[in-house]
Formats: sequence, C-alpha cells, structure tokens
Amino acid sequence: MSKVKKILKLPLRISIAVLLIGMLAKILEWSYAKEIMLVGFSAIAILYLFRFLKKSDKQFIDYTKLVLIAFWATNGIFRVLDFPYTLFFQIITAIAFVTWFIMEGTAYFLDEDRRAKNSVGQILWNCLLVVGTLGVIAGTILKVLDWDYAVHLLSLGITLIGAYVLKDVFVPSSPREEEPNNEEYQI
Repeated sequence: MSKVKKILKLPLRISIAVLLIGMLAKILEWSYAKEIMLVGFSAIAILYLFRFLKKSDKQFIDYTKLVLIAFWATNGIFRVLDFPYTLFFQIITAIAFVTWFIMEGTAYFLDEDRRAKNSVGQILWNCLLVVGTLGVIAGTILKVLDWDYAVHLLSLGITLIGAYVLKDVFVPSSPREEEPNNEEYQI
C-alpha cells in the first residue's frame, strides 16, 4: 500500500457532521432540517469531486468511489426535495458500494502487512461507532414499528456516529514516527 495524503479530509468530516445534524433535526421534527440536510449532501458531493479531481493517479477504485459518493449524494438531495425516480440513484449507489466493498472493503483500514494497527483508544472509538450504528438500525426498526423510545435510540445512535466523525476535529492525534500526521494507507 502506498501512503497518500488525502486532501479536504476535515471539510468532508464537517460536512458529514452537518448531514447527521440535519438527519437528527428531521427525526426530531425541528425547523430547517431539510435545508441542513441539503447543505450536508451538497457539500459532501462538491468536496469529494474536488478531492477526486486533485488526485493525480486515478485508478478504477477511485472512479468507483466517485460514482458511489455522487449517486448517494444526488439520491439524498432528490429525497430531501421529494423528487420522484430516486430508485435509479439507489440502484447505482448499491452497485458502486458492492463494487467498492469487494475491491477494497475493510482492507482500507489495514497496513501493508494486512494487520490492523489500532491502539486501545482507537478500538474504543470503533466500538462507539458500532454501538452508534446499531442504535441507528434498532431505532429505525423500532420507529417503523411505532415503539416507545425509538426516537431516543435513533437520536443516540446518530449522536454517537457524529461524535465519531468529529473526533479528529476536536481531539488532536499525537504524531507517530512511523506514520506522518494526516496520512493514511490506501490500496
């Protein structure tokens, strides 16, 4: 794997957090939820496009990621605006996701020896992400079934995922000698 410095990492994470806040606002039926979600989806699409265009050596996996993000964000914008025919965008997003998962998937988080290098703090943060994801899934299912506390569980899950996304913004990581700051491994 080669080390690649990823540009626009912080603005993309902030855009994801804005999108999550918009989703939480929509669940809680707050004002301006649609507008916040539109800003989040649009910012993610535009920033990722710039990130893609800035990359000098583009491979098939990079185009797959671009299609995945572009169609996912477009589907989100169309859904927020209540446009019809979003099924096409959902199908393309699903195909791009499966292609990405087959080609890269969880190997994205591994080093060149195919072994994960995670500290205890990283493992705890990853567990927080898993708990948040399970909270969103369970909260969504319980909301569909109209059970009590479904919105609370869904809100907790979105909040935990938002905290996971924003952790690098507010908590500076200590630089390590073997891995320069702000660089990631990429296949």
